[in-house]
Amino acid sequence: MTETQPQLTLTEIEALARAAHTGQTDKAGRPYAEHLRAVAEGVRARGGDEEQIAAAWLHDSVEDDALSEDWLERAALSRRTKDIVLAVTKRAGEEPEAYARRILDTPGALLVKEADLAHNADPERLAVLDEPLRRRLTEKYARMRALLGLDG
Repeated sequence: MTETQPQLTLTEIEALARAAHTGQTDKAGRPYAEHLRAVAEGVRARGGDEEQIAAAWLHDSVEDDALSEDWLERAALSRRTKDIVLAVTKRAGEEPEAYARRILDTPGALLVKEADLAHNADPERLAVLDEPLRRRLTEKYARMRALLGLDG
C-alpha cells in the first residue's frame, strides 16, 4: 500500500467480506456473514478499535480462501489490521499451541480471537449441531481459550 492510497472504510471492508463469503454457510447452515457480523460486533463490544473491527470482518477470509493472502497484502488496510488477520488465520497442520502463540504475539489479535471464540461457542449456535460435533467443537474452543489465557 502506498502512503497516498486512502484506507478502506469499515463499511467498505464489511461489504468486501460479505461479498467474499457469498454462498458460504457455517456449520449450522446459516449464512457465513452472520458470523462475521457477530465477531465484528463482539470486538466492538469488547472495546476494540477500528483496525480490530476491520480484522474481525476479514478474520476468516484468507483461511477460507475467500480472499488471498496476496490480496490482503495489497489491500488498502493498516499494517496492524493485516497482521491481526494473518495471526488469526489457521495454517494447515499447525499445532494449536503455535497458533495460540502467534495470536498472543500479535498486538490486537487476542481480542479478535476472543470474539470469534465467543460466537463459535455460543450455546444457541451449538445447540443445532449433532451431539458428537457439538462436543468436539466445545472441547476445541475450550482448549483454545485455555491456550490463550482467556479462562482466568
